[in-house]
Amino acid sequence: MKLLKTALVCTFAIGTSVALPSLVSMLPGVTLGSVYAQEQKTTKVPALREKVYSQLARAQKLADDGDTTAGLEALDSIKERSSSMNSYEIAMMHNFYGFIYYNENDLPKAIAAFEKVIAEEGIPETLRLSTTFSLAQLAMANSDYNKVIDFLAQWDAINTKPKTDAYYVLKSQAYYQLKDYQKGIDNINLAIAQSDSEGKQPKENWLVLQRAMYYSLNQTDNVVAVLERMVKLYNKPEYWVQLGGMYGETGKEKQQLAVLEAAYQQGFLTSKSDLRQLAQVYLYNGLAFKAADVMSKAIEAGVAEKSAKNYAFIAEAMIQAKEDEKSVSYFAKAADLSSHGKYEQRMAEVYVNLEKYEDAADAARKALDKGSLDFESNAYVALGMAQYSLQNFDASILAFEQAEKHKKSQRLAEQWIKYVKREKLHAETLRTALL
Repeated sequence: MKLLKTALVCTFAIGTSVALPSLVSMLPGVTLGSVYAQEQKTTKVPALREKVYSQLARAQKLADDGDTTAGLEALDSIKERSSSMNSYEIAMMHNFYGFIYYNENDLPKAIAAFEKVIAEEGIPETLRLSTTFSLAQLAMANSDYNKVIDFLAQWDAINTKPKTDAYYVLKSQAYYQLKDYQKGIDNINLAIAQSDSEGKQPKENWLVLQRAMYYSLNQTDNVVAVLERMVKLYNKPEYWVQLGGMYGETGKEKQQLAVLEAAYQQGFLTSKSDLRQLAQVYLYNGLAFKAADVMSKAIEAGVAEKSAKNYAFIAEAMIQAKEDEKSVSYFAKAADLSSHGKYEQRMAEVYVNLEKYEDAADAARKALDKGSLDFESNAYVALGMAQYSLQNFDASILAFEQAEKHKKSQRLAEQWIKYVKREKLHAETLRTALL
């Protein structure tokens, strides 16, 4: 039952920003002393000389103390003498340019600087690997999704260790933004499968991403499966509501009812749209009184508006619950808020069923006076039936004659006219005989 297509499109949206790690964790070498110490132990790269080290350390301290301009000027001074520097020293210089630009949130310049780092041949492979991966992260933060894929491909080409879930997640995010949902889902599934195989709980935002792409691929059964897992793992109101909506979309009305009712009992349904959805689901599943109760409580709590539409919903639910008497007051409230006579017409029909014929006649006349009725003939039929029951035969015949003009009620009106005329004749004969 597609009662309400939940706002999955908006709630599935994945932000383009990426929570990047701190500078210390993002790239090796942010603490220059540790870089120098590491360099002394390796024989695979050129030496980082004491003179260059001290100059880079001075630039770092200026930047760390908050004087970015002075830090950049110090690096520019070093750069002017770069012709005398070896490959590793040049790479470390660009490394610190990148750090400073990153701290200043100048992502394009940070990316350009770190690209120069990996362009140098004489650097440790660990630095090349971590910088390349960080470039992919920075490209993601800069909304350059094709570059994310390119940097990850470069990283993959030099990486010799098993891929981490961070790799698959980042790649999946980029493909999602590029609307290549199949490649995106392939990668996030690998991240989640890896987490599952290690006995870990997948991160919530991974499941959000997985759900979003399954929805974009119109794989509703998979969306349901992901939401079922999210409900179990995180028990958040929005996941219960979305799962109920998806059950409705996939024709699982009983499961939809069970989920939404459980969410309601936990106090998770608080918005007017959520409560109206629950009321509609109750009504669809034959629980009309519960539907009316949910909507009336929502109005009393000020969550749902005191509108004609909402009052009419409660009234119609009351009728389905065989609570005709209770429906009248809600139809009356709806009628007071409406310029048309549709709700007075419904009141007239209910009053006829309740055998309150004076009230039925009054309501039918009000409906016809206000007008704008979808089925004007119904108001005349109700009026005719009420007048007949009050033994106002001539008025009843007049009402049915008006109903007869409408094709929808023509045959019924003709039958009633014949019947009322016979009853009128019978009553007149009986009255004459009693005189």
